[in-house]
Amino acid sequence: MIVVKVGGGSGIDVGAVCDDVAAMWNEGREVVMLHGASDETNRVAEALGHPPRFVTSPSGHESRFTDRHTLEIFEMVYCGRANKAIVERLQLAGVNAVGLSGIDGRLFEGRRKSTVRAVENGKTKLLRGDWTGTVERVNAQLLRLLLAEAYLPVLSPPGWSAEGAINVDGDRAAAAVAQALGAEALVVLSNVPGLLRDPADETTCVPWVDADAASEAAGFARGRMKRKVLAATDAVAGGVHRAVLADARLDAPVRAALRGHGTVVSRGPRPPAPGPGAPGAPPSPEEAS
Repeated sequence: MIVVKVGGGSGIDVGAVCDDVAAMWNEGREVVMLHGASDETNRVAEALGHPPRFVTSPSGHESRFTDRHTLEIFEMVYCGRANKAIVERLQLAGVNAVGLSGIDGRLFEGRRKSTVRAVENGKTKLLRGDWTGTVERVNAQLLRLLLAEAYLPVLSPPGWSAEGAINVDGDRAAAAVAQALGAEALVVLSNVPGLLRDPADETTCVPWVDADAASEAAGFARGRMKRKVLAATDAVAGGVHRAVLADARLDAPVRAALRGHGTVVSRGPRPPAPGPGAPGAPPSPEEAS
């Protein structure tokens, strides 16, 4: 069982990720896929005259402030165009995929957090009218029913609360799914090679993070990467064997991640590094010189 989360940032060829997932599925691997659509949501929100607003918590985590209108735009893009484009691509590759949001069947359940603390101009403010939350329960029974009948689930936020739909973080939702299904691995794909020591230098990818001592490595994370590191450590703490923060831009990106290309988060011992010359691998001494 592999859980794959592909981000929605710029520069990601989601179709190539779908083709890799389809190849694994057709080889007999069980896969659950989750996706984002943040970049497209931003563009649609701008076009609709309701531009996105991002806030930073006192702990340094960046998130989208989700008022009710933003949530409606979010649902339109995530549950509509983005989800169905992935399902279509998988169907064309011979995979009987089913697209669902976290609302459907209450796949992702949590509590609404109507207020958020945000740091603006050096001051901490309390913002009201937010429709966000954290996934606390996953309807694993529904996912197992689909998998047992050879359907590949393609999942997206939002989630469900007693007050209605809530925006939930896709990376942490993927970690919750991986835990609930007892997955062997969680692969989180984005438009960078993994956790970078220097966010401006893609050659500084951290190859391995010990999940039991992740705080130092997490200090390198900036912006959205903070939540990805948190999702990866959550997954491993919840029983997932390993989580890999990896590059969606590589050839066959899921299988590259499973071979160790990216930042592997696991409990020790440290896994062997990918061999020189492979896509995403460190250069050989000759290449480095």
